[in-house]
Amino acid sequence: MKITSVRPWLIRSDASYWGEYLFVEVTTDEGVSGWGEITTTTRLANRALCTILRQIGVALTGEDPARIEYLWHKIFRSFTYMGSRGAAVECVSAIDIALWDIRGKVLGKPIYELLGGPVRDEIALYTHPNQAKFTSNEAVVREIRDIVESGHTALKFDPFPHQGRAVDGQPREQRDGYLDGGMTRKDEREAAELTALIRETAGSDVDILIDAHGRFDVPTAIRLCRSLEEAAKIDWFEEPCPPESLNALKQVREKVSTAISWGERGHTKWDFVPVLENKLADYIMPDVTWTGGITELKKISALCEAYYIPVSPHDAAGPINVVAGAQVMMTVPNFYKLETSEWNLGKYDHLIDRPLDVSNGSLKLTPKPGLGVEMNRDYLQNHEIELA
Repeated sequence: MKITSVRPWLIRSDASYWGEYLFVEVTTDEGVSGWGEITTTTRLANRALCTILRQIGVALTGEDPARIEYLWHKIFRSFTYMGSRGAAVECVSAIDIALWDIRGKVLGKPIYELLGGPVRDEIALYTHPNQAKFTSNEAVVREIRDIVESGHTALKFDPFPHQGRAVDGQPREQRDGYLDGGMTRKDEREAAELTALIRETAGSDVDILIDAHGRFDVPTAIRLCRSLEEAAKIDWFEEPCPPESLNALKQVREKVSTAISWGERGHTKWDFVPVLENKLADYIMPDVTWTGGITELKKISALCEAYYIPVSPHDAAGPINVVAGAQVMMTVPNFYKLETSEWNLGKYDHLIDRPLDVSNGSLKLTPKPGLGVEMNRDYLQNHEIELA
């Protein structure tokens, strides 16, 4: 079997927070194809990645798709001189997921069976409230109650005003061309009040996870975390500072008592080693579509297992992201929960051949080969964004 093409699918979709998804299809000369995902957070990045993927496809044509580890390194090392992080690893991620999908289909096994077999029957989830519905305290209560009643035992949100308050089309923190890193006392107080309300509504048995989106300077991050610790018993404070400085993360960690979660902006095992070695995080949250795919997520999880650190994959994109992360976590002993963007994932139904079963707050994977889902090609063709 040989690879014949690598095809990016940039899709317009209201189900995406950013209005589009970027999927990748790897096809072979025996008619078996595999799907990956690489959706990023900006239109510019998605379009740049499409161009890179087409060039990678030329390099992979004629290769054996079963040589997953070899092809991972072939792609990765092609970018070493110019920097093998960021876009390079995201392309590796999408293709790696697709290759595992192909391998599972060829062997007639779900991917988790090829990674050592399952250690659990289903995947526990944490999810997000729809903060667009937070128009009043009553609306907040309704949304949180819906999540709790759905069976979820953990939820995550960002209580701090930020990108929703854009100025001249730019996020509030970046409107002057740089990351401001600060937060007003008024916004801090409102964040604490919202968090206290959510804790009161959810109750003491639900984990409350706070996402700082990697955007605060050190003193602001410390101040905000402490205010939430005082307002409500929060269970983690996620990525308090931008990822470029682990020293900043260290300073915050030393001054707060809440568990720190880190990793959605980490690329490959090499980014996670210093975080683990320096005891900078209590939870690690790699994104399977950004950190190096299924191959790398499995390796990062094993590193974390040696440090007794739980793994909780990040997800902010489409159905392949969810399912690929879940396939790995079926085999990972030190698993916490898998992130989903909403408690009801019916928004993905039009993209895939069958709805994802997330009843009672957990994902049930099917025993079908590969990823266990197929993309709806008719929908993709009708909603593809044409690029020059």
